Amino acid sequence: MKRLFSLILAGGMVWSGLSGARAEGAVPPKVSAASAVLMDGASGRVLYEKDAHAPRLIASTTKLMTALTALESGHDLDEVVTIQRAWTGIEGSSIYLRPGEEISLEALLYGLLLRSGNDAALAIAGHCGGTVEEFVARMNAKAQELGMADTSFVNPNGLDAEGHRSTAYDMALLARACLEDEALAKIVSTRSVTLGTRTFTNHNKLLWRYEGCIGLKTGYTQHAGRTLVSAARRDGMTLICVTLDAPSDWADHAALFDWGFSGYEARALAREGERAGQLPVSGGLLPVCPVAAGEDLTAALAPGERVDTVWELTETALTAPVEAGAQVGEIVYRIGTKELARVSLVTGGEVPLDLAEPSGWLGGIWERIAGL
Repeated sequence: MKRLFSLILAGGMVWSGLSGARAEGAVPPKVSAASAVLMDGASGRVLYEKDAHAPRLIASTTKLMTALTALESGHDLDEVVTIQRAWTGIEGSSIYLRPGEEISLEALLYGLLLRSGNDAALAIAGHCGGTVEEFVARMNAKAQELGMADTSFVNPNGLDAEGHRSTAYDMALLARACLEDEALAKIVSTRSVTLGTRTFTNHNKLLWRYEGCIGLKTGYTQHAGRTLVSAARRDGMTLICVTLDAPSDWADHAALFDWGFSGYEARALAREGERAGQLPVSGGLLPVCPVAAGEDLTAALAPGERVDTVWELTETALTAPVEAGAQVGEIVYRIGTKELARVSLVTGGEVPLDLAEPSGWLGGIWERIAGL
């Protein structure tokens, strides 16, 4: 496999070639948070971390998973939800739902994410999950799907509870998924909105204070401390920042964003459909089939960083007919010994069967006759 790779893949190394970035070796800022992560939103590369995998209380940042689970439940935003008494009168922040009140699911989601309504969380969970318990089970299933290995949800609102926890790293993974959901990304970036008789103003002050901020969610309980998940976008690069138990969370996020944007730039490493090499084909009208990247990949890179690429092939040779878009392996991108990302390798075109060429058992007979 490695020999095949060296023969057919041109340019196995990519140099960042960046300009205008921070000087090599610049140290990240000190933060007040007990746990923190700065992640490249495109590739998932961790640029900075502090006790990133330590499980902690996460308070209302939980509601990002509540919203994502609701939006993936199949319910429409314009659905009308009739409020049950069990969903009202919850401690902490509230949008003051009333038993029997009718409100759209969309309004509940804005109330959940902008005003951080704990009652909105229960209403969303009960409506979209049938029961709050079933909905929370779906939240945990989604966490496992996203690779949030150190996360466990007990409720949909983030109130302190035994076993309700996550990590800065896991919450960054959740933020990436939230930003990929168009409806959710729109809600968390909204500063203020009026829906029906309610006006919701976003608690995330970074939307006003930090240039390029695009959301996501604040949180606080006495035991969890201040928690914050945010994202900012500049010059085609999206950075995600998470702090848990951070007395100076606004300053932490601004400092980490400044450090990240000054030290890294977005670099396109792969383009969907871009030819990466070729594989031999037997029995086809063409002797080879082009192999291409199956998706885009952009990553945050610092000056002087080298990205090595290695093919991990599931097929080293193809047999006609070949369909376009069939996966034949992955391109693995590494910085040093650390894996950065993976991109699928797919066939870049069709190779029809050569009907004039003997094949199968008939071909075998013909070859034996020809050899007589």
